[in-house]
Formats: sequence, structure tokens, C-alpha cells
Amino acid sequence: MSVFRIYVEKKPAFAVEANGVRHDIKASLGLPVTGVRLFNRYDVEGIDEATFETASRTIFSEPAVDVTSAELPELGADQHILAVEYLPGQFDQRADSCEQCIQIMTQGERPRVRNARVYLIDGKLTEADLETIKGFLINPVESREASLEKFETLAVNYDIPTTVATLDGFIALDEAGLADFIASYGLAMDLDDIKFCQAYFRDTEKRDPTITEIRMIDTYWSDHCRHTTFSTIVDSVEIEDEAVKATYEKYLGLRDELYTAKGKKKNLTLMDIATIG
Repeated sequence: MSVFRIYVEKKPAFAVEANGVRHDIKASLGLPVTGVRLFNRYDVEGIDEATFETASRTIFSEPAVDVTSAELPELGADQHILAVEYLPGQFDQRADSCEQCIQIMTQGERPRVRNARVYLIDGKLTEADLETIKGFLINPVESREASLEKFETLAVNYDIPTTVATLDGFIALDEAGLADFIASYGLAMDLDDIKFCQAYFRDTEKRDPTITEIRMIDTYWSDHCRHTTFSTIVDSVEIEDEAVKATYEKYLGLRDELYTAKGKKKNLTLMDIATIG
């Protein structure tokens, strides 16, 4: 069967998210972005053209607030385009919901749907500016830049590995090498985190880790999974930076004011620091 594609964009009066992205880029990055248009791109396989036309009006879009098209608009001067999709294996709730809805509508086999978010960005931007925007919009832990080409099929075949690769030379990497390692593997850890891991494998395990070990550590090191770390009781704090120290002392004052008034005392934890507001 053919792969059908549709682009869905909110009408200007409802383009809240696109306007929010434009504001965030200007405010956070200080770049001369004058406009952002946001399209949800859907590719679907496993249905006929009539079903696709129906789904375009009832599942992929809401005619009252959305505009649909088969192609992206032609780029004008100072316009740039970026498509972002989830990494293979990441759960895409939008695509999954579309698949379920189409299956309910047809009472047939479940189709395949892939979704990407396409940003059309206006502004006099350099290549360096565009790379900065990509870094801002793409979280390498879960997503990547998507191709603008059309798919011949949405079926994906994966090679099943029979061995686990060892990261030869990992424990001997210098600081620059570790920074490159984080970038090349798209890890959630920062430089201090990976240094800690390197020291453990070098001094305790006395061997290079496997890629599976690093990936597992990175997954559970992420913000999404470190709530148990945030709950660790903090009993000794030394801060050299005066601005950070002043903020921490303000936090201690808030603790005394809030918890004394409530007649209880919470443990001093990273989670409490993060949520005191």
C-alpha cells in the first residue's frame, strides 16, 4: 500500500504553541527570529486513499482550528525549516493515538503512523544560529532531526545484536574525549556525571564498560528517573559562589517560615530545594 502524508497547522488565531516557540527562541537564545510556523506531519501506511481522506478531516486534524496541506509551503527569503521526530524505540503517543483511532474507524487492521514536528522559522539567521536552534528544539535523549523526504514504506527492520560492544579506551579518555563521548552518544549525563562513571570503572571495576552499562546508567541518571536521588537527605552544604550561597540561604529562610507555620519539619533534600516555590 501507499504511504500517505499530511501536514497539519493551527490557524493563526489558535497558533499558541508556535508563538510560544518563537518567544522562547528569542527570549532564551537572543536570536532574531521574527516568526515560527509549526506543522504536525503525519505519514500513514496500511489504509486506502478514501480512508486517508476521512482520517485527514476527523483524526489528523480539527477543521475548525486546523489547516491541512499535502506539501509544505515554498521557502521564501530568510526562511528555514527543521523537522524533528522521536528516536526509534521511543513511544510516540500522538502517532499511537492516530493508529488506534483509525483502527476503530475502519474496524480493520491497525495501520502504521509516523509523526514529526516541522518548524518553519523566519529570520536572518546564520548557520551557527540554526545549529543553536536545533540544540534548543531537539532533545537528543529522545528525538532527532527528521528527513524531509517522503517514505516508500514505514516498516522498519532492525538487526538483532548477538554481542554487546565494549567501549575500549573509555577509562583512558581525557576531559575533551569524555565531552566528545557524551555528544556522540547523545547522553543525558553531563561532564561531571561521566567523569564519575569513568572513575568507577577505572578504579573499582578496573575495566572498560559495555555500551549497555553506560546506556542503563544514563537512563536512570536522567531527570525523569532521579527522584530517589532528589530525596537523599542533605546534611552538609558548602557553597563558594556568593550568588548561589545567597539563594541557598534564602531557601533556608523559606523553610523556617513555611514549616514552622505548619508545625512540621521536612527533611532538607534536593527535591525540597527544587519545589520550595
